[in-house]
Amino acid sequence: MANVKVKLFANLREIAQTSSLSLTGDSVKEVLLSLTEQYPALKELVFEAGTDAKLCGYINVFLNGNNIKHMEGLETVLSDDDELGIFPPVSGG
Repeated sequence: MANVKVKLFANLREIAQTSSLSLTGDSVKEVLLSLTEQYPALKELVFEAGTDAKLCGYINVFLNGNNIKHMEGLETVLSDDDELGIFPPVSGG
């Protein structure tokens, strides 16, 4: 299992009351499941209702600066010292 740094932004950071944490997992999905087990209030913001296998359409997850949508999605394999950034939708003007 890879040891991964997870960085949370905006309301995700507020809910978890931390901006970063270390989690382990072999894939992005495993790390996100671990995150939502540790912080259950994040589950409805990260995964579509009733699923553990589909990201909410407005959530962006970046692995080392690259959007996982352009990789293998939730099945993207992780390595030690990778960094995941999880971004909720942002608005403003």
